[in-house]
Amino acid sequence: FDAAEKDGNALVLEEFIPGDTLFSLLEAGPLQETDVANICRQLGAALYTLHGLGLVHRDIKPENILLQGEDVWLIDFNAARFYTAEKGNDTQVLGTIGYASPEQYGFSQTDGRTDIYSLGVLINQMLTQEHPSVVLAPGRWGKIVRRCTMTNPAQRYQSIQDFLDALPTPR
Repeated sequence: FDAAEKDGNALVLEEFIPGDTLFSLLEAGPLQETDVANICRQLGAALYTLHGLGLVHRDIKPENILLQGEDVWLIDFNAARFYTAEKGNDTQVLGTIGYASPEQYGFSQTDGRTDIYSLGVLINQMLTQEHPSVVLAPGRWGKIVRRCTMTNPAQRYQSIQDFLDALPTPR
């Protein structure tokens, strides 16, 4: 809600959102495909807004997703950055191992496709409780995960809208 600094000390006032993290929910086991699709659609809507502003979250993982009933919240923007077209790569290595895209390790600049990579890992974990390099989700979800997690960003979905269009339609 607000931030202030005085005498070298910083204060950040944030909203409290009651709910459970996706991480705690996954401790009980994999999720149903309908729940995964609902979470993906809501995260996609949040990322559509962020990417439209030029922001890249860069730390999408179960601990940074809050569930409040049917509502999904993306939290923890400490690693977020604005995309700058003229930069060749990022100046800092940030993100969580296993969820961070290859470009987050200094190979190139992060952009919206970085978040798409992390979404692919997240989808796979929600369905199988494993990283896609260990066990790939079956069927259509596996194809989505594979496309999201391509090493070369040019081979991933090129926008969050492309990702959302690839999701199975609700029944």
